Amino acid sequence: VLGVQAVCQDAVVTQQLLQEGFHRDLLLQVELGATREDLGRCTVAARTLLPSGIYVDPYELASLQRHNLTKALVIPDAVDVEAPEYLAPELVVFLYMTTDPRCSGCFTATLPVHGRYHRPAENNRAALVTLKSPEILICCCDNHLSTECWKPLDVEAACLGRSNYPCQWYSVKHKPVNEELIMKIPVGFRQHRFMVCVTTLLATVVCSSMILAAACRYRHSS
Repeated sequence: VLGVQAVCQDAVVTQQLLQEGFHRDLLLQVELGATREDLGRCTVAARTLLPSGIYVDPYELASLQRHNLTKALVIPDAVDVEAPEYLAPELVVFLYMTTDPRCSGCFTATLPVHGRYHRPAENNRAALVTLKSPEILICCCDNHLSTECWKPLDVEAACLGRSNYPCQWYSVKHKPVNEELIMKIPVGFRQHRFMVCVTTLLATVVCSSMILAAACRYRHSS
């Protein structure tokens, strides 16, 4: 059983964005105020809000989950990966975390995220998308824990690896190393719009003509 003093210690949350450009990895690290032995078989998860400028590819996520590389729930589960930033909704990701062998009481998780296309800008070379610090949740279905310092939540999610049925989740008080994270997404220049449209149109006409000519030669030769 965890003591009240251990439970009430603030968790330390760190989040980082790896790589550059549109396709990034969001790395989350949590250090709880308890040892691995105290936590027993508890499950730790992070609930994070992805703004409209960032999305998770559900097909990529399904592939990672089949290979046991990650476990996450996305709300809503239907994600339009082609929608631009100004037409896309926010997403809530419920990300299960795994124990970090380098630290007792530490958990980690990685989530691949992708930047959406933004409207062209006048001067800025990049759009700035803000990621808030996630909410840290804990579930201990088979432990008798002292929960005076935890806030009970109405979360419909299984305690991963412990039960196929939802159990009581709690919100863990934490202090983020950084309150928010900024993701820079490249954007085009508005003054280049005419040149891009003309170039795209010419390329489409030339490629279509080449395909049509090849089809005609093939028909005559056959």
